[in-house]
Amino acid sequence: MSLNSASVESANDSSIGLSETDIAKFARDGYLVVENLCPFDACDKMIDIVKQSLEPAIAPVEYEADLRYPGSPSTRNAPGGNTSRRLLHAFARDEVFRKWATSPVVVDRVRSLMKCRDVQFSQNHHNCIMTKHPGYGSSTGWHQDMRYWSFDRPELVTVWLALGDEYKENGCLTIIPGSHRMDFDRGQFDAALFVRDDLEDNRLLFKTAENMTLKKGDALFFHCRLIHSAGRNYTDSIKYSVVFTYHAKENRPIASTRSAKHPEIDL
Repeated sequence: MSLNSASVESANDSSIGLSETDIAKFARDGYLVVENLCPFDACDKMIDIVKQSLEPAIAPVEYEADLRYPGSPSTRNAPGGNTSRRLLHAFARDEVFRKWATSPVVVDRVRSLMKCRDVQFSQNHHNCIMTKHPGYGSSTGWHQDMRYWSFDRPELVTVWLALGDEYKENGCLTIIPGSHRMDFDRGQFDAALFVRDDLEDNRLLFKTAENMTLKKGDALFFHCRLIHSAGRNYTDSIKYSVVFTYHAKENRPIASTRSAKHPEIDL
C-alpha cells in the first residue's frame, strides 16, 4: 500500500482526528504535525524516566562519540565523550513509553496515513529517546531513514514526539517537503548515504527546507523516504524526543538484516 497516494478516504473512526486535508497533506509533503497530541503530564513522566536512565546511564545507549557526526567528540575518552545521543530500546524501558507507542491517538493516525488496519511497531528502528545535549550534541546530515532499513517496500511512518519545545536553536528537525516522492540518483548521496552538499541540484533542494518547530506534546508524523536533517543544540538545556516507527504488517523486514533482529509488535 503506497503512502504516496493523495486519494485517501478519511477514516470512519472519529477518534483518529485526521481530515481528508490532513491525509492529503501527508501524501503530498511526507509529513504531518499534530499539535498537543501527548498530555504534558505524560511528557513529564517520560522525561523523569529518561533522566533516571542517564545518571548513571542505563544500557543500551548510543553515544555521540560512536556516531562521529559533525560536532561530536572524537572518542569516548575525549572531552564530552560520554555524552548520550540516544537511549535505545525505549519500548522496553518503561510502561509509559509502551502506552504512548500503542495508544489509539498514535496508532489510529498511523493506520489512517498508511491506509492499513494491520500495522506493526518496529523494535529495530528508532525505538529510542533522543537526548540532544548542549555543547557536544552533534548535527545530523541530510538523509532518508530508509538508507539503513531493509523492508519489502520503503513505506514506513515515524512518529516523533517533542517532550519539550523544539526549534532551530536547540537542534530541531529540518525537512525537505515532498522529497519522499522524488527519485534520486545514487551519486547524489555519499558513501554513508547522506545527501551530498557539493552538488548544485542538492543545494537547490536544500533551499526548500523547513524547520519543524514543535511545542511540548506535539507529534510529527513523517515518511521514511522524507529527506531531513537536524542541527546542534546551542541552548543550555537538553532536548528530549521520543521516536517510534511503524509499518504495515504485510510489509515485511528482510530476513537476516538489522530490520529483522527483534520481533515486531502487533497493534
